[in-house]
Amino acid sequence: MLRVTADSNVYVSALNFGGVPRAVVGLAAEGTFDLYASAHIFSEVSRVLIEKLGWPDARLEAALETLRLFVRTLRPQLSLAGICQDPDDHRILECALEADAHLIVSGDSDLRLLGNFHGIRILSPRQFLDSRPWETEHLQR
Repeated sequence: MLRVTADSNVYVSALNFGGVPRAVVGLAAEGTFDLYASAHIFSEVSRVLIEKLGWPDARLEAALETLRLFVRTLRPQLSLAGICQDPDDHRILECALEADAHLIVSGDSDLRLLGNFHGIRILSPRQFLDSRPWETEHLQR
């Protein structure tokens, strides 16, 4: 099964705006691939939805409960630094490594500049949908 880590901006966009990020998250909800996150990713999603987009607590909690039904939450054991300009991007990479992910889906252009990290490809939500990696029989890095 394809293992994917999504950046917090994918969740924020999916929950607040819809479009391509919602399609990515929707495919995970359908069981098309396994989606992984960490407490840090969910914390960042919560912060942005409340502080920047004004979501009320009840709406946020309902959305997070729904995500937790199909997003596999893990606790990365590795701590990275010095790879990305934004320290929060390291948390995405840590989660992907812990999940042994095949792909990272991110709307963050700085993170996508890496192209791949330890064999984990980094794609935009649109690139992810267009390439349909869940249809690949033999997943390779």
